[in-house]
Amino acid sequence: MSSTNQQIQQYLTKNEDKTRLLVSCPDQPGIVSSISKFLYEHEANIVESSQYTTDHVEGTFFLRIVFASNNIKDKETMLKRDFQSIADQFDMNWRMSFLHNLKKTAIFASKELHCLRELLYEWESGDLMTDISLVISNHETGRELVESFGIPFHYIPANKDIRNEVEAKQLELLEEYKIDLIVLARYMQILTPKFVATHPSSIINIHHSFLPAFIGASPHKRAYQRGVKLIGATSHYVTDDLDEGPIIEQDVIRVDHRNSVNDLKKKGRLIERSVLARAVKWEIEDRVLVHENKTIVF
Repeated sequence: MSSTNQQIQQYLTKNEDKTRLLVSCPDQPGIVSSISKFLYEHEANIVESSQYTTDHVEGTFFLRIVFASNNIKDKETMLKRDFQSIADQFDMNWRMSFLHNLKKTAIFASKELHCLRELLYEWESGDLMTDISLVISNHETGRELVESFGIPFHYIPANKDIRNEVEAKQLELLEEYKIDLIVLARYMQILTPKFVATHPSSIINIHHSFLPAFIGASPHKRAYQRGVKLIGATSHYVTDDLDEGPIIEQDVIRVDHRNSVNDLKKKGRLIERSVLARAVKWEIEDRVLVHENKTIVF
């Protein structure tokens, strides 16, 4: 058994009786007490709890709870069924994630591999506790890297003229592997609304922070010519509006007159790697709730 598989098995053993509950609903009295009573009646112990309200008058309430209960695998159906009455009472959007069910992730990549490498290294070290089920790419560049980790690599050439055929193949693979999360690790193709609709709030992208100031080709060169002092990266959920989905994470790094265009590119890649890895980690850990075109990150 590889060290990665050992780490995953240790994680599953340690957390086999834990569940994450995420809730959003109109703010009103009694939400927390009703949930606490529900958990008590189902012999569950709260391990972690975070909450936030957008406005204490007529706002939206958000909650993330991690709870533990013996023999949770036998209680899944009952817990979901019984919680529905509380959800109906408070008009909740909610989901339960049982930690013994490891989320399945697909990574999409193109020629640039820095974000893909980071995700694979984070996964190998046990910091991304997910099943990276496959990598899909429109270039062969990353095959050797991906297969060295024992992960299936699928090469599907893509361009705007064959986009529908390509996405049909991709969706077939995603269904075959029962994918929960899609990560665009510098995948340089635009996804159609039809594709995005199949995985709402389940596709994470990364791009440089020069948008919207430096749209289009050669953003680093034009940013250098403008004399920018900060560069960074943004990771967000993919929506039909290009690069305008709910933001999960951002970060910046300082540059100055001594930095060349290549320096900006190198620093940009460095920040893209870390920002994407954090966003994926938070999504895997059920720390992100989408509200309108924003996110609540616990």
